[in-house]
Amino acid sequence: MQGIKIQNIIGILIGSAIFSFGFVHFNMQNQLGEGGFSGITLILYFTLNWDPALMNLLLNIPMFILGWRLLGKKSFIYTIIGTLSVSVFLKIFQIYEVDMNLQDDLFLVSLFAGVFVGIGLGIVFRFGGTTGGVDILARLSNKYLGWSMGKTMFGFDFFVIILSWMTFLDARSMMYTLVAVYVGGRVIDLVQEGAYSAKGAFIISVKSDEIANLITNNMDRGVTVFDGHGHFTKEHRDVLYCVIGRNELVRLKNIVHGVDPHAFVSIMDVRDVTGEGFTLDDKKQPLH
Repeated sequence: MQGIKIQNIIGILIGSAIFSFGFVHFNMQNQLGEGGFSGITLILYFTLNWDPALMNLLLNIPMFILGWRLLGKKSFIYTIIGTLSVSVFLKIFQIYEVDMNLQDDLFLVSLFAGVFVGIGLGIVFRFGGTTGGVDILARLSNKYLGWSMGKTMFGFDFFVIILSWMTFLDARSMMYTLVAVYVGGRVIDLVQEGAYSAKGAFIISVKSDEIANLITNNMDRGVTVFDGHGHFTKEHRDVLYCVIGRNELVRLKNIVHGVDPHAFVSIMDVRDVTGEGFTLDDKKQPLH
């Protein structure tokens, strides 16, 4: 089908397998909760002994019916693949389960649960898929009710965790569940934004030309020059912007302050850096 890429499907399958492994071997083995529809499947499993693999599929069928127009054909197909593969891998890992023997260390369990869920879902999202559930619900709420997707997903996760506490979680396990959900969210962001992070620097100085030349010649980094002016003084200044590796930050500061000790420097985190000097060499070829 046009627009559907094999590498995306493979990525979604790998992400679904990682997610499912962590879900079975850390959440299910240690009675730890989870947010979203996955959390609902855990509630049904620990209270009624209903299979999470089957419940994941059944809970998402209404979402597919409601959201297939909203998602678009390509996203809908990727979502179907993600949801089905999660259910399949959940069943496989329940059949071929490995005892992690971590019942006495819930902190370690919560960390690993968050890492596996975060890496798995992050890979699925990065390759254009979803695992259905709250993502579709959030999109529907945004379109028809005007609710932000982030607030809808957070609210639903909060509701599910509270419901888990009322059904099968004790207070201690609920707190570790919150740790797992937080870690998972951070890891999802890391996987989606890119594991390679860098630093971006804005530099304002009366000696901007000299600083830019040193950055270009001594650090082999590109510099972009913006035309700026002070709101209060109305004085015009060139504003320099450059992206550097984390290990180059001290070197950059030494260059700037060596030329102009009074220069204004603002440093920020930059994620998912692509282009020459980071993912491409000076001949525009990929770095290996």
